[in-house]
Amino acid sequence: MVERNELKPNTFFIEVSGAGLPEVDGLFVPSTAPPAKSESGTISSLGYWNGKMAWDRADGKSARNPALSYSNSYQSWRICRLDGHLAYDMTCEDELPPSDKEWHVYKKGVAPAPRIMIHHYDPRLPCPEPNVVFVLGGPGAGKGTMCELAESQLGWTHLSTGDLLRTEFERGGETASTIEEFLAAGKLVPNVITVSLLKNAMENITRTTGKNNFLLDGFPRSLDNLEGWYEIFGREAELPKMLYYECPFTVLEKRVLGRAKFTGRVDDNAQSLKLRFDTFKSETLPTIEYFKSKNKCVEIDTSQDRQAVYSLVQSSLAEYTYNDFAAKPLTERAEMLLGLRPFPS
Repeated sequence: MVERNELKPNTFFIEVSGAGLPEVDGLFVPSTAPPAKSESGTISSLGYWNGKMAWDRADGKSARNPALSYSNSYQSWRICRLDGHLAYDMTCEDELPPSDKEWHVYKKGVAPAPRIMIHHYDPRLPCPEPNVVFVLGGPGAGKGTMCELAESQLGWTHLSTGDLLRTEFERGGETASTIEEFLAAGKLVPNVITVSLLKNAMENITRTTGKNNFLLDGFPRSLDNLEGWYEIFGREAELPKMLYYECPFTVLEKRVLGRAKFTGRVDDNAQSLKLRFDTFKSETLPTIEYFKSKNKCVEIDTSQDRQAVYSLVQSSLAEYTYNDFAAKPLTERAEMLLGLRPFPS
């Protein structure tokens, strides 16, 4: 058990929803219950009960505080009704109430058991601003590889507009029909939809993981894209930094044609590559030049070996990289991506 003087402040917020007993649903905030002796004899401290974090109902209606806490006697997390009787529980020793497991309906509860979402920031307040870095480069420049390394090794979150649009369409979100209409016509999805999806994804990730460093892969592809960014985030917001992966066409061509046998991508061929590169030059290079004019562009020569490129990416992101990730040893996957060990056959 962690000693009381070693306990970290409870800064999490718990959202409970979907309970068969609607009165249980709602926001739970770090407990302010005064120190008291629990059923197992443990003396509580602010924001804690039985040595684990604990929460009160935000509306203050519960007859029992904390209303969401851990029982040492039963080795379970528990949520109570407004009258103080226990309604739902989860037997485990997790440090936080589990959000990825199905809770049990206790004696005074009603099915179904609720869902639990942990927030790193108070959901009643505006979300902290994201720290964004745009990542651009021609096809085969190494954007995906370096973004994957930055995500796994440096703790940055890698977001792709294409992935977000596909996910929104597949889940049937409110803009799914519009996305389908534009994609079917071979047109670009309106900026307001694309940037709104980016904004919502970043806010959700920040609130639920506490991380706010984001690499936006392949955005903005054009000055029109950038206008869409301003429409959602405002022109008064500071322009994000850009990493531009610069690589000669001859090197890009060799890489793309070399990977074609493994990727199965229909556009990994000489003809498609030329069209994609021409589009990149006509639409994306002016955007890159704009960022250079604002001293917001870091140009990285990705024709070098992958270890040298990763070192430059690592130093470019160092200012905002979380300390616990900065010293993290390379994983096997990272060593494969860097060419330090072979991929499994």
